Amino acid sequence: MERLIISELLNWKNSPGHKPLVLRGARQVGKTWLVNHFGRQYFSGRIHTVDLEKRTDWHRIFEKNLDPKRILSELELFLGQNITPGEDLLFLDEIQACPRALQSLRYFYEELPELHIITAGSLLEFAMKEVSIPVGRVQFLNVFPLTFIEFLMAGHQNKLIDFIFQPELVNENIHHLLTEHLRTYFFVGGMPDCVKTYWETGKLRTVGEIQTQLIGTYRADFQKYSPFVDKRCLDTIFTQTARRGGSQIKYAALSRDFSPPTNKKALDLLIMAKLIRKVPAVAQTGIPLGFDASEKKFKALMLDIGLMQRLCDLNISEEMAQADLLNIYRGTLAEQFVGQELTASLKQDFFYWSREAKSSTAEVDYIFQQGENIIPIEVKSGVSGRLRSLQLLLQLNPQIESGYVLSGRIYAKLESQKLVFYPIYSAAALAGGARPIHK
Repeated sequence: MERLIISELLNWKNSPGHKPLVLRGARQVGKTWLVNHFGRQYFSGRIHTVDLEKRTDWHRIFEKNLDPKRILSELELFLGQNITPGEDLLFLDEIQACPRALQSLRYFYEELPELHIITAGSLLEFAMKEVSIPVGRVQFLNVFPLTFIEFLMAGHQNKLIDFIFQPELVNENIHHLLTEHLRTYFFVGGMPDCVKTYWETGKLRTVGEIQTQLIGTYRADFQKYSPFVDKRCLDTIFTQTARRGGSQIKYAALSRDFSPPTNKKALDLLIMAKLIRKVPAVAQTGIPLGFDASEKKFKALMLDIGLMQRLCDLNISEEMAQADLLNIYRGTLAEQFVGQELTASLKQDFFYWSREAKSSTAEVDYIFQQGENIIPIEVKSGVSGRLRSLQLLLQLNPQIESGYVLSGRIYAKLESQKLVFYPIYSAAALAGGARPIHK
């Protein structure tokens, strides 16, 4: 399966000032596969992989001191291969298992800058809390589940992808094809094993079994958080956050069995593990957007839409029969999908708009900054007259050029109301997401 992030890896490889690269992301999003695929495709020499979780006996290489030339020399002895800077790729996998290896990265940058090093790991944020990595000595890159575009690429549906970026050219037939693929993606999601299995077998039941296994893997990891918070609380918060998608999160409501401060701590740990993303509320739309982002008022996105629907224990046959995608699970999956696409495409913070007044409240699902422009998004079916919150936002902020509605309909404009309707599958295009490189 091709990944759009390859273009960013190529930019890193070809940069004369490249730094050791740290890939961040939840377990099982494909970091190890990605590095090996990238190394085979784009390096003239070898890929030297050191799995620091499996080979704990190799940790002593980093214990003596952090001299990169000595470390490289000893790695060559252990690997039985020469490592040639400028030609080879050194991959330190599961680096969180050896904090001293994380510390060594700054010295590789300073003293062996010609060597290409990529590191990855699970629960990396936890290890980085204990280890100081000076700013400017390493580069970070986030890896997410496959986007809808990458899902189509994995199924060799590349011809449809161009229409995602040109929704104004989509006719009813193409719209139907894209909508049906998106319906499937809502339940398969973007975890690599799930996508691969779906396109090879077409069996959603088998995909569901893999999703259950993945959720079990994440829950097994909760034992590693036990010094910080009760594992039972983590289990509950993980499930309840999924079931409250699209709604404001209130700590007290997540679990009645634990105190709000304990629930908060559990949610914060799940955010550190990259399983959940916080989307704060903003009331102001000035630039820079987010200067008034609320710490207490926020929604939450799950890592992956497929895992989310599994955690919610949806009846797939019943939900897939919904005529309108935006009605599936009361519209929650649609909002998760758009948030997931924004996460992968924007690579920056985004928010939702919330205004509280004595007589009424108003919310717009997402809002982000694009250069000097503010882009508000409402995820909704229906006609413009039902978009009261978005219309209110536009009235209160005349400097905002357009409001965008992501829905189940084809592209349309209501210029008199400053509204642009995008089909929901074009969320990544609206956010300026990467396009595949046609070979």
